[in-house]
Amino acid sequence: MKVLIVNGSPRNDGNCSIVIEELLKVFKEYNIDSTVLSIGTKDVRGCMACLTCKKTKNGCIFNDIVNEAGEKFREADGLIILSPVYFGSPNGSIISFLDRLFYSRNYDVRYKVGACFNIARRGGTEASFDVINKYFTISGMPVVSGDYWNNAFGGSVGEVKEDLEGLRNARIVAKRMVFLMKSIKDGKKNYKELLDDEERIYTSFIR
Repeated sequence: MKVLIVNGSPRNDGNCSIVIEELLKVFKEYNIDSTVLSIGTKDVRGCMACLTCKKTKNGCIFNDIVNEAGEKFREADGLIILSPVYFGSPNGSIISFLDRLFYSRNYDVRYKVGACFNIARRGGTEASFDVINKYFTISGMPVVSGDYWNNAFGGSVGEVKEDLEGLRNARIVAKRMVFLMKSIKDGKKNYKELLDDEERIYTSFIR
């Protein structure tokens, strides 16, 4: 099984990376193939609503790290997003990345498992948690919860190592992700009739 981990921090050796190391310990223990993609220093522009991705089915018109991630996401059973918190929400790179990744995909992501982790000095992790989880829940992806909201705390580089509760929770989230991915794999074999959804209905709030 495969997990794609996206690091939104511009610091490749920062607090997000420390949390990722805790995730990787668990995935290695359970023989999960893990790929870490760092986007924090990439030039990730926002979606411009050109709809080219919908017309061509070839991913985003801007052929950058988003399309690279899209191919990895296609093959993955789970997706974990890590973001530093600067102004009470996920950083700009992560928002632009997720907008384009989820909108430009041309494959089914239902029952892929999603999780996020947000790292801040003090505030904003819960709001960031809500923002990122919305990408999963609008896409039919089960969301992994831990024993607390998925966050960790640290300001200066390396300070998150002192947040023992946060690091433990990262390991808990990773283990529960493994459980969910394996359970879903078994469920797809034994409960195929539950995979078919009703035909989608679109309504507008102004009608």
